[in-house]
Amino acid sequence: MSEQNKIPPPPNAHEKIEKNVGLLIGLVAIAVSFGGLAEIVPLMYQAEAIEPLPGVEPYPALELAGRDIYVREGCANCHTQMIRTLRFESERYGHYSLAGESVYDRPHLWGSKRTGPDLARVGGRYSDDWHRVHLIDPRAVVPESNMPSFPWLADTPVDGRAVSRNMRQLQRLGDPYSDEEIADAAGVVAGRTELDAVVAYLQGLGLHAPTVGAAATTSMEAAQ
Repeated sequence: MSEQNKIPPPPNAHEKIEKNVGLLIGLVAIAVSFGGLAEIVPLMYQAEAIEPLPGVEPYPALELAGRDIYVREGCANCHTQMIRTLRFESERYGHYSLAGESVYDRPHLWGSKRTGPDLARVGGRYSDDWHRVHLIDPRAVVPESNMPSFPWLADTPVDGRAVSRNMRQLQRLGDPYSDEEIADAAGVVAGRTELDAVVAYLQGLGLHAPTVGAAATTSMEAAQ
């Protein structure tokens, strides 16, 4: 039989898939979906089992209000709250971030954008007065800062009813707020400004984080 009269072998299943673009796309999507589920679902169950670190509790009323204002003003767009597991990060900021620190963060403020420094361990590093001046006029304490000013925070009272509603919703999501805490929230924040609330939130960041990294850093500096 001549070469011209030879009958080509029938295409196998793999070849059929490769030549059918629609079928190939569909099967790839299915494969990616199963792979994604295999990776994501176990992490979802693991997240439910994560326990808060010792001392980590739901935010008190004033700190919770401050966190909401912090998110509203877009502070998380320039400041992360996630120290990575890299030596140069832990030496600068402290122990790397752990999931147990963010159990009650809704939404969490981890990320990778750092126009300003990471704030995961900023609590207690500066006085309340320093934070107040820094928020109202950043260049008064950090001349090279490009951070915007937030003077209106000093003149705006905290909305106590909004804080109570927020705590009630978080309670429904599983945060262990008591009914008494929710009922007292408006009274706790009465007479306080949004500036007070943001400062309270910042001063609470990282207070219950592990200190192993910081201790190791101190030892290395002493050795040098």
